[in-house]
Amino acid sequence: MQSALDLNLLVALDVLLDEGSVAGAAERLHLSSPAMSRTLGRIRKALGDPVLVRSGRGMVPTPRALAVRAEVHELVQRAYALFSADDAFSPRTLEGTFTLQAEEGTIAVLSGPLLERMARDAPGVTLRFLGEGPRDTHLLRRASIDLEIGVITDEATDTRVEPVLEDRFSSVVRPGHPLAGREVTLDDWCATTQLTNTRRGRLTGPIDELLAETGRSRRVAGTVPTVSTALLVVRGTDLMGFAAERLHRPLVERLGLVWVPIPLPMPPLRLSLAWHARYDADPAHAWLRRCVRETIADVAGVERRRADP
Repeated sequence: MQSALDLNLLVALDVLLDEGSVAGAAERLHLSSPAMSRTLGRIRKALGDPVLVRSGRGMVPTPRALAVRAEVHELVQRAYALFSADDAFSPRTLEGTFTLQAEEGTIAVLSGPLLERMARDAPGVTLRFLGEGPRDTHLLRRASIDLEIGVITDEATDTRVEPVLEDRFSSVVRPGHPLAGREVTLDDWCATTQLTNTRRGRLTGPIDELLAETGRSRRVAGTVPTVSTALLVVRGTDLMGFAAERLHRPLVERLGLVWVPIPLPMPPLRLSLAWHARYDADPAHAWLRRCVRETIADVAGVERRRADP
């Protein structure tokens, strides 16, 4: 049987699945709530599926809705690109939400400048920031997020990865710490009780492998999931924490912490952007990537480079 799902219903379905709310979708599409409810009814009839069902005070998508979500979003984006191919792209005409995923310390330093830029250049755009989970969840492939920012090692064939910053980790302590403001030997550094940050809760890593090559080890008091949490703990204790020298510099300076160089040949930290291949030619997504790339360069104090128009 031929489906009655037209382009307008696809657009509405895309927004409903993004918002998870009839009221939120109505506001984005400039419709009344009753009109949006009627549209949801038409979508349910066309798909033969409830699409969104009540759960407590909110609504959650059905398994069928989750299965088609990425495909629906891609179809809508391709339709927008088709019908606007001859129009000059303008961020000021954009309306919608971009979802970005990054480590929370990265969000702490990038979100403010990015939100200010959206308010100035694209007032119809909302940014949703998500922290990293304990394991890779392939959110890009499911279109749950639009852009990932981080150290990305698991590259799928349908994912684009663009390196944007080469950095390195350094250790940090509070002002007045015994190591603050003086030359530190490797033995001094190893003798200082440390606090690591890792989303997976690991107590050892590349630093421990480098120390083992010198016949040394370090004392790790514990681990927390994010850089920002670690730095807040370090600020009020004699523990030593870690941060990226360029990317996290604003956060370290804001908290008044002191850098202590790690007396080891540390490997570089490579920060990248990742997105699904479906967004390669999308002008709005290309603009988003440029905004994030330029914001990272500004925050890290490095020269901007150009990749997307």
